[in-house]
Amino acid sequence: MKPPARLQPLIDEGLIDSVVRQLMSGKEAMVFVVRCGDDTRCAKVYKEATQRSFRQAVDYTENRKVKNSRQARAMAKGTRYGRESQEAAWQSAEVDALYRLAAAGVRVPKPYNFHDGVLLMELVTDADGDAAPRLNDVAFTPEDARAHHASLLVEVVRMLCAGVVHGDLSEFNILLAADGPVIIDLPQAIDAAGNNHAPRMLLRDVANLRHFFGRYAPELLNTQFGPEIWALYERGALTPEIVLTGRYEHQLGAIDLSGVMREIDAARDEEAARQMRMSAAP
Repeated sequence: MKPPARLQPLIDEGLIDSVVRQLMSGKEAMVFVVRCGDDTRCAKVYKEATQRSFRQAVDYTENRKVKNSRQARAMAKGTRYGRESQEAAWQSAEVDALYRLAAAGVRVPKPYNFHDGVLLMELVTDADGDAAPRLNDVAFTPEDARAHHASLLVEVVRMLCAGVVHGDLSEFNILLAADGPVIIDLPQAIDAAGNNHAPRMLLRDVANLRHFFGRYAPELLNTQFGPEIWALYERGALTPEIVLTGRYEHQLGAIDLSGVMREIDAARDEEAARQMRMSAAP
């Protein structure tokens, strides 16, 4: 296919040889399958800053570093330079998170290069060598649901041990590769120690996994892995090798993680009901 204008600089630099096809287009980016020598990879082309809702991104950007005070003031005022700076920071957050998590052994696409708003990374594939599907597009047996849920909890723990919370983890940004789930879409990743919203986001990430796989293995709906993981992290007892139980007892004086979980579940149920009402409306 004819190379999109945003990919031409990477071709000129010799980072990409050819563009095979468009893989997907979302609200934040378009992804293309590309050839790099003998390898097939993907190129994530971020959309322009004007298409990003910064108001919704405030929780994610708390305590993110900026280059200087001028940039910070511009971002706070919402000037054109500020929006461009915030968009650059948003993109860099995903690149930084990918390199950090890949080094920690987390199952994320391997990043290769970041050039002018384009992230070049590994193409995650299924057993046939085709682009791997999202979890949302796959049906599971109870056994497979339990196995994938357990493996993803391991990845969540590894991420947190590396100081990162995904912040938007769900069945829509996890791919099912030939050898298991791979986590994608990390521009909203946050620093676990430096963001006050980290506990709530970690609990929401784990709750999303619980709800999705609970469709196929209902016993998962009664687990409390999120509060258990965060409580271990707060005590400094969380390690990548930890054996989780899925049980959690609220401790007096600690953050009410169970209460936060109830709020997350209630909000999710309310949103699901709203979508059903909308779809049923004439």
